[in-house]
Amino acid sequence: MAMRLLSGSMRMVIEAVAVTPDGWRLWRELRLAALTEARGAFGSTLEEWSGAADTEQRWRARLETVPLNLALTCDGDPVGMVSATAPDGDRPAELISPWVAPDSRGRGVGDEAIRRVLARVRRNFPGSNVELSVKTDNDHAVRLYERHGFVDAGPSRLGPDERLMRL
Repeated sequence: MAMRLLSGSMRMVIEAVAVTPDGWRLWRELRLAALTEARGAFGSTLEEWSGAADTEQRWRARLETVPLNLALTCDGDPVGMVSATAPDGDRPAELISPWVAPDSRGRGVGDEAIRRVLARVRRNFPGSNVELSVKTDNDHAVRLYERHGFVDAGPSRLGPDERLMRL
């Protein structure tokens, strides 16, 4: 499903495409771009996913173990990504690894990514809460999450430089 945004006389189409293990090359392209551009924003590093670790088997396994993986495109070009885990026992669904390419920020791509994840969680896991961790100094991301109803829930288990946000 595409979202059409009108900006003056230009029309921009943002689409979210579910990425399966067979789409590992697209996921790899986006994830390596994210790890290169936003060093330190994620729990893993470019070094951990490149070199000998950069294998088709590893990329496929990542896409098999996380139930929701979306690639975001803008006018057909891949410009972002986001994933979500399923709720597990007392743990809510978790929004993970969101990223939008710098030249596509401020165009609604991040908002569309969050909307799609929340819609999928609500549809597949009614009543489940959603949480995420965000770097304390990532003001743009915090504002994005707040626009969608997330609130600060204190320190994250991922470390002292991360905050937990819940919806």
